[in-house]
Amino acid sequence: MARVCQLTKKRPNVANRVSHSNIKTKKRQLPNLQKKRIWYAEENRFVTLKLSTSALRTLRHKSLADFAKEAGLDLSKC
Repeated sequence: MARVCQLTKKRPNVANRVSHSNIKTKKRQLPNLQKKRIWYAEENRFVTLKLSTSALRTLRHKSLADFAKEAGLDLSKC
C-alpha cells in the first residue's frame, strides 16, 4: 500500500532542500501515518486503517462511519 491516509487522502509532498550555498535538491515530505485498529460500532468489529495523525484527531469529534462516508471509503471491505 502507498503512503496515503485512507480518510483524508494525504500523500507525500515534494519540496526543495536548500543548502547554505543556496543549492536546491528535491526531498520528500511524508505524511505522519499510523496503522490503527479502530472500533466500527455499526458492524461491532475492529477495522484496521492507515491514518494520518490529523485524521486521528478528527475521529475524536466525528464518528468513523461519517468520516468514511465523506471520504468515499467502504468500511465493509476493510
